[in-house]
Amino acid sequence: MISPNISLFYVRQVCINCGVCMAKYFCDICKLFDDDISKQQYHCNGCGICRIGGRENFFHCFKCGCCYSIVLKNGHSCVEKAMHHDCPICFEYLFESRNDVTVLPCGHTLHMNCFKEMQDHLQYICPLCSKSVCDMSRVWEKLDTEIAATPMPELYQNKMVRILCNDCGMISEVQFHVLAQKCSNCKSYNTRKI
Repeated sequence: MISPNISLFYVRQVCINCGVCMAKYFCDICKLFDDDISKQQYHCNGCGICRIGGRENFFHCFKCGCCYSIVLKNGHSCVEKAMHHDCPICFEYLFESRNDVTVLPCGHTLHMNCFKEMQDHLQYICPLCSKSVCDMSRVWEKLDTEIAATPMPELYQNKMVRILCNDCGMISEVQFHVLAQKCSNCKSYNTRKI
């Protein structure tokens, strides 16, 4: 009879009988074996899974519930469990995705390829919260010029509308224009009539 304390049935990197190393990388928590150490695998206790890219290049954000690039450590907007949902573009679960994920300025996440495809289709707002995903100041300047060059008919010159700014969240009353309405707080044109 085999003693219940015997360690014959534990998964290990090195065989206890013959001494053969099963893989260059081994995680005894995930039971993951891999010979390609160029991936710089590491186990993240916060995520509960093995990740690639090198532990020194990532940090675990406990509010977001995921590992992010060290570049974002002091400058990302936390969104609780930001990676624990599907990509809003392709609907693949982000937390376990093998594809690169990007963090938008608003803190929401999506696949890098999906983000690039969004930009290819001239979509520059977060698909979840509608905030601008990049610096739009040059676009806003062009809209300023276009609006100045397009006077409204006399009937609409004094028409006021209430708008909500998707970027700063302010509600304001501004002069109506057929092209766009500018937020009086942050000067964004990423607004909607309410």
